[in-house]
Amino acid sequence: MKRYIFLLITLFVVVFTTTAQSGGITPDMLREIQNVQPLSPADKAISNAIAANSIDALAKNRDNARALDTYFNIETPRQSITDQQSSGRCWMFSGLNVLRSNFAQRDSVQLELSQAYLFFWDQLEKANLMLQGVIDTGKKPIDDQRVQFFFHHPINDGGTFCGVSDLAEKYGLVPTEVMPESYSTDNTSKAASIISSKLREYGLQLRDMVAKGKSTKDIQKAKTEMLGQIYRMLTLTIGAPVQQFTYAFKDKDGKAKGPAKSYTPQSFYQEIVGGPLNGTFIMAMNDPRRPYYKTYEVEYDRHTYDGHNWCYVNLPMDDIEQMAIASLKDGRKLYSSYDVGKFLDRKRGYADLENFDLRQWIHPRHDAHGCGYRRERQGP
Repeated sequence: MKRYIFLLITLFVVVFTTTAQSGGITPDMLREIQNVQPLSPADKAISNAIAANSIDALAKNRDNARALDTYFNIETPRQSITDQQSSGRCWMFSGLNVLRSNFAQRDSVQLELSQAYLFFWDQLEKANLMLQGVIDTGKKPIDDQRVQFFFHHPINDGGTFCGVSDLAEKYGLVPTEVMPESYSTDNTSKAASIISSKLREYGLQLRDMVAKGKSTKDIQKAKTEMLGQIYRMLTLTIGAPVQQFTYAFKDKDGKAKGPAKSYTPQSFYQEIVGGPLNGTFIMAMNDPRRPYYKTYEVEYDRHTYDGHNWCYVNLPMDDIEQMAIASLKDGRKLYSSYDVGKFLDRKRGYADLENFDLRQWIHPRHDAHGCGYRRERQGP
C-alpha cells in the first residue's frame, strides 16, 4: 500500500512540474518568435537611428509642428514663469504660484517665492516621517505592508497642496532672491537616492533598537541624531535655510514700492498669506475608479508627521471644469495637476495626440491580431 502511495505522489509531482513549466518559453517557441518578426531593411535603418537618438525625436510628427494658438478668452494677471526643471516639485511650484498670485492681486507687486527654501524643509520633514513611521511599526514583521512602504519610499519630491499649507504655516516663506535654486533642487534624483539609502540604514538601526526594547527616550535621541545628519546632507546640496533677511517689494517695472524691511520666514509668510492656509481650501479630484461625491483620505500621503494627509472630494470632470472656469473668471489662479507625460512635446510645451507618429515602431504588418495601429486617448 505504501508503495502505491509513493508512486502516486511521484506521478503527481511529475504532472505538477510539467504543468508549472508549460508556460515558459521553450526553444521551439523562441525559434517561432524570432521568425514571426524578421527585421526588414527599413527596420534595420530604424534600429541604427535609435542607437544614436531618442525615440521621441525620431517619431516627432513634423507636420504637426505648426504655430500655436495662444489666444484665451479668459486670462488671469500674468506673472513671471517658474520652472521646476528635472524635479517632481510641480505641487510646490503650483502652490507657491497661487499664493504669490493672491498677494500680487492685492498689492500689485512682482514676487516669486523660493521653492528651494520650502523644499529643504519638505525633505527634512519627509525624512522624519519615514523614521518615525519605522519606529511606530517597529514591532511588526519586516514584510508588513506598512513597514515595506517606509523602506521602499523613504523620501521623494512629490506632493500636494496639503504639503504647501503644512510646510508654509510651520516654516514660513522667503523670496527667491533670498534663497535661489541649486543644482540639486533643479535635479533632485541623485541627492534623493543618496538620502534614501541613508534613511534605510537608519531605519534598520531604529527597528533593532525597538526589537531590543530600548526606551522611547533613547530611540528618540537616536532619531534626532540621524536627522542631524540628514540636515547636514540637505545643507550641502540645497544650502542652509534662511533665518532672517531684508527685502523690498517691487512693482511690475522692477522699482521698489517702499523701503526694505527686515523679515523672518514666519513674518514674511504673514505678510504674504496673512493667516492659516489649512481649512481655507478644498482638494477636488477626478478618480473614475471610485464613487463620485464622496471624500477620500490617503493614509501617510503627507509631508510632515504631524501634518494633514491628502484628502479630496471625488468629482466628475464636468464639475471640476465648472469650478476651474469660475476661478479663472474671478481672476484667481488655480492649483491643478495633470498627467502630461503622454504625447507631450517638452520643447514646445504642447500636448497633442498628433505630436508623435509611433506607427513606425508598431507597424500594422507586425500586429499578430491584424488590428493595425490603434491610438487610444489617455484618461485624466
